[in-house]
Amino acid sequence: MAELEARLLTRDAALTPVALADELLDLCEQILCHWLSHKQVVPTEAKVEGFRLLALHRQGCKGEPSFNACRESCRELAYYYNLLHLEPEHPQITSRMAMARAVAMHLCLFVGGKFEVPELGDDCCSSQALRAGAA
Repeated sequence: MAELEARLLTRDAALTPVALADELLDLCEQILCHWLSHKQVVPTEAKVEGFRLLALHRQGCKGEPSFNACRESCRELAYYYNLLHLEPEHPQITSRMAMARAVAMHLCLFVGGKFEVPELGDDCCSSQALRAGAA
């Protein structure tokens, strides 16, 4: 995980928006694969809504409801991936690239935190058993 975090912190100004989107998606898939391997689960090659990242997230939530806390980060990264691919010449591309990096780092820090503190994310509303009278 430390190597992946270091790669996320590296700012390669030579990367095009499309190349950055591809790299961030790949790194985040690797992060989720580390989580699944840690849980002794073979990472899927399937895609959800066109993204392996979303399938890996879904797989990571099985038996671990608190992992659902990073669902929006995965979906947001897919959103920025699409933005960077579809409009690489957009006037706000620099801002979009920065946001994509921030979202990827957020995902990395959350998953890394789950390795250290398994309860991380337990207070996320999407992980609580609201219908089970826990609310």
